[in-house]
Amino acid sequence: MTLSIRKLDKSFGGLHVTRSVSFDLGRGERVALIGPNGAGKTTLVNLISGTLKPGGGEVLLEGRRLTHLSQARRVACGLARTFQITTLPAHMPVLNQVEMAIHARLGMAHRWWRPFSACREVRDEAWSILERLALEPAAAQAPSGLAYGEQRLVEMALALALRPAVLMLDEPMAGVPRGEGRTVLRALEDLPGSLSILMIEHDMDLVFSFAQRIIVLAEGRIMAEGTPDEIRRHPEVRAAYLGAKS
Repeated sequence: MTLSIRKLDKSFGGLHVTRSVSFDLGRGERVALIGPNGAGKTTLVNLISGTLKPGGGEVLLEGRRLTHLSQARRVACGLARTFQITTLPAHMPVLNQVEMAIHARLGMAHRWWRPFSACREVRDEAWSILERLALEPAAAQAPSGLAYGEQRLVEMALALALRPAVLMLDEPMAGVPRGEGRTVLRALEDLPGSLSILMIEHDMDLVFSFAQRIIVLAEGRIMAEGTPDEIRRHPEVRAAYLGAKS
């Protein structure tokens, strides 16, 4: 398995928010993490990415234990994420942002003072990422001038520049106007087939069309796990989350 989560546990004082969560994510697998507000989805992703320290349990990537590593070290090992709220540098052109992420991956961030164009391989790779996400027209623009859906794609481009084995997407459709949603969906569908994806999302149309497997979280523990069809038919999930009677 590419990513293995073993009995992750987290409490904030007397509030138990993650309760012995375990699951695996295979190479190239698309998995959605869903559940009602307050279920602990973002907390779980924060534990996996290293933003939070768990009270117990393990995070393993390709069999390597990451639990003791910082968020930056986990990124270097191949574990990347995007965030529910986009926090891109507002005034740096998109192409330069992607180039800077590639430089960081290559350990060349100390060469920031040199023109990015001085490294042709980096520029070519950055262009390739923008082309994959249909962001070429935005290359010379700053995120502040882009539509929100395009900003989410830029954030995805920065994550891809790190060449992760696993990409965690925290609500890629959050804040995206309805008319821009199709662009984001096309970009998700065009992500490399070898890339493992764990996605938090409230848009059930996206979840059921994109995910190969769905994990349902409730009160910090896994309520159900299965294929989209199995989750649709699951009586507890239908009653508690999908709005249907069992």
